[in-house]
Amino acid sequence: MINNKIFSALKKSSFWLSFLAVAMVIFDLGFAHSIAVRRYLDSFYTIVLVLGIGSILLRYVLSKQQLMGKVRVFDGLLFFLFTLLVLVQVDVIRENLSFLQFFNKMGWVFLVVFLYFIREASALRVDFKRDYLNPAQVFIGSFLLIILAGTLLLMLPNAAHGDLSALDALFTSTSAVCVTGLIVVDTGSYFTVFGQTIILILIQLGGLGIMTFASYFSYFFRGKTSYENQLMLKDMTNSDKIGEVFSVLKKIILVTFVIEFIGAVLIFFSISKEEIASVPERIFFSVFHTVSGFCNAGFSTLESSLYEAEFQFNYPLQLIIAALFILGGIGFPILFNLYKYAVYAVKHQFLKIRHPHDTVYKPWILSLNSRIVLMTTSILLVAGSVLFYFFEYDNTLAGHSTFGKIVTAFFGGATPRTAGFNSVDMSALNFSTVMIIFLLMWIGASPGSTGGGIKTSTFAITTLNFLSLARGKDRIEVYRRQITDMSVRRAFAIMALSLMVIGMAVFLIASFDSEKNLLSIAFECFSAYSTVGLSLGITAQLSSASKMVIIFTMFIGRVSMLTILIAMLRRVKHLNYRYPDEEILMN
Repeated sequence: MINNKIFSALKKSSFWLSFLAVAMVIFDLGFAHSIAVRRYLDSFYTIVLVLGIGSILLRYVLSKQQLMGKVRVFDGLLFFLFTLLVLVQVDVIRENLSFLQFFNKMGWVFLVVFLYFIREASALRVDFKRDYLNPAQVFIGSFLLIILAGTLLLMLPNAAHGDLSALDALFTSTSAVCVTGLIVVDTGSYFTVFGQTIILILIQLGGLGIMTFASYFSYFFRGKTSYENQLMLKDMTNSDKIGEVFSVLKKIILVTFVIEFIGAVLIFFSISKEEIASVPERIFFSVFHTVSGFCNAGFSTLESSLYEAEFQFNYPLQLIIAALFILGGIGFPILFNLYKYAVYAVKHQFLKIRHPHDTVYKPWILSLNSRIVLMTTSILLVAGSVLFYFFEYDNTLAGHSTFGKIVTAFFGGATPRTAGFNSVDMSALNFSTVMIIFLLMWIGASPGSTGGGIKTSTFAITTLNFLSLARGKDRIEVYRRQITDMSVRRAFAIMALSLMVIGMAVFLIASFDSEKNLLSIAFECFSAYSTVGLSLGITAQLSSASKMVIIFTMFIGRVSMLTILIAMLRRVKHLNYRYPDEEILMN
């Protein structure tokens, strides 16, 4: 009993030590310091490293529970780094062991401190009670928490080259967390590398959701969770079974980092020394744009995004970024289903080669959701690219070669679906092109993805419903399947609520900034709600009241108005009665 109490006290004290260490790292990076303060900070880090070594050792001495192998490996790596960095502080040892010079950098200390905090925070037990918090409330609350933290971090003196107002910090943080990309100050020139790194982290957390990371790491270190947590995560991850929740979380994180790593490598080699001379700057540029691309954020360290003079003709870069935001916009459920189908197709072909005369059963591998999303996405990509090419051939595409026109048109037709990058001058687009972009922005990406909008499946269901009504059918049938009434009701609710929010935003901004062009205002509101990030150039010129409207619109667009209503209203669990049906006159 005494041993358990000591172990429990050790866990709590170790967590608060790691929390204090992270706070000091933020203080260290966020402010300029005198030599005296610098010495105190270095001494503090040394104390944290020594106490961290003791904490890890005591955990294994006092704990009666056998920790999992992957946790022991992580703790072993953390213990090794702690010890290595303590040895670096000793001048005699550092001078005799030359390889320690590589670790004699503050970046290693900051990395170890954050790993230490993740380890200790994830080991804490946090249970959510569905009686008090439903999944929608937790989902919304997690976004609000990240936005607030991001706002405070961006207001640190070392995060920007100039004074950043609280409103502009809130706007930038909301835009990053909601993976929108609308900006009131230039990301590349106004923010320091520290500030840009904060934005990068906010994009990554906002793209996948803080609950995805927190829940997986908690399960990784603790190896278990409550049934209530699993039910909540099942709703948030759209998992079919409760037992698959953490498997889905692991796949989401793994797929994200694999795709982003490949994307960063490809972007790095697509940039020449003439475009970015410094290797570290090229690495940061590659990492920033691959995360921003896959998460459909649209943030760029370039002042004019990919329309920058040195990059607007870099077609390989445009294709790589386009591939990233298309993959991010398809959605994780579709990517997993496509992988399953690819594995099946290879095995099926192998069986046909070995047994050409045998009949092989063909199961339903691609789900109905995957078929609808893939078909809708393909139609929108082709239609958007062709229309952009046709309307802008002699306008914004005039300076490109034939191949360049095709690539730029493809990029211009794909990016409005929540990506937010631009490789042409947005203010020079023809009116007809702007109208096409309106529609593409409103539709957005696919469900379960990093993108926004009403989603491709919503647009597909409503279109199929129109066709079914015109043919006199009383149900929607597609691919020999019937769409449920709940899906149809949800689709029309999402569409109606999106138009209500966008309409209210347009009305308010037109009232606050009456001198602005109505087309530019509407474009801004559609872009904000669908978390696209494209603009006709009025974002930074908006009044404070209009900026607040855009902030709320971005947030509502990211979490969806339907989710907010679910969070606010008590959900009826069972309806054990039914009233008589009656038709309502429509036309």
